[in-house]
Amino acid sequence: MKYMHPRPSSIVAALYTARDLNVDVAILHGPSGCSFKHARLLEEDGMRVLTTSLADNEFIFGGQKPLEDVLRYAEDHFKPRRMAVVGTCVSMIIGEDLQSAIDGAGVITPTIAVDIHAGYLENIAGVLSTLEAAEKAGWLSPEELSRQRFMMEKANEIERVRGAASKSYIEASRGDLKHKTAQDLLQCARSGAKGVAILNAKKETAYMFADELLALHDVCPDADITYIVNLEQRGLPKTRADAQRISDDLAKRGLEPEFIGALDEYGANGDKLGKRLRELAPSFALIAGVPHAIPPEFTDGIECFSITNGPRQVAPLREIGHKHVIVEIDLHPKTLGVREIVESEFGAVLRSLP
Repeated sequence: MKYMHPRPSSIVAALYTARDLNVDVAILHGPSGCSFKHARLLEEDGMRVLTTSLADNEFIFGGQKPLEDVLRYAEDHFKPRRMAVVGTCVSMIIGEDLQSAIDGAGVITPTIAVDIHAGYLENIAGVLSTLEAAEKAGWLSPEELSRQRFMMEKANEIERVRGAASKSYIEASRGDLKHKTAQDLLQCARSGAKGVAILNAKKETAYMFADELLALHDVCPDADITYIVNLEQRGLPKTRADAQRISDDLAKRGLEPEFIGALDEYGANGDKLGKRLRELAPSFALIAGVPHAIPPEFTDGIECFSITNGPRQVAPLREIGHKHVIVEIDLHPKTLGVREIVESEFGAVLRSLP
């Protein structure tokens, strides 16, 4: 399918995956403006992102020397534990050999070459290219690489079937009004009806999506609600660390949830969560993160309050029967570089209501 609305970039996906592997310095081998916004955001998360700033002259004659120079600069100035060189459309088109530049630079820092560009329909190409280079370098096991491949395929599958990649064009939407949705949710919780609150979030987005559950627990501590989170300890180094921090934060604030799935298993978690929903048979459910991972046969008949950070996820969620859908705009930038749960807009609204 050809998408007419913007889709995530495989170059950006490679950068985020490098960060999850505890890479200290990533070098984009391309023009200075390539992936600028995400590079800047990732620097707030502790990873330095440098660029070789290729210009028209290098487009013709090649950019190996600038890359070698930046590699040596990064090693000398930042003393990184790990580095990654990430390709771009320009480096692919002019046929740059990233590994040759790493070898030629003479750096001793463990460094991987990620040959990638933005011409893939699916951004998981950037994830997998980075993970394959990391496995080759001994940074992760063959078993974990296989697991990650499966997780990425499942995440892709739900996006194609019920997500923002399910149509060639989806109108962006801010969803329902948060104060009206909060009033409806509190009415359900305070009526004595049985409820479920689910966190099925993607990686660091859980730092804010977890607050939706906390807020409901704060204002309705005695309600008949079962809390479920995907915070099991599996995945890449940063993913495991994030899960532990959020779990500790929830416990410190009085919420002891059930654990189903890990933070990188949001796409593969749907059937497990659905089966648990069927066992609990709630009247209503709050689902934060990636609600569309749960197949609609499990949510049929349940009044769903779904929270996403994707404006193009609103329409697909409504199509599968989710009655209330709200969007946490700019959630991702607000969860980069944080180490504890961040208050959400919807959580703040819930706490403000009498």
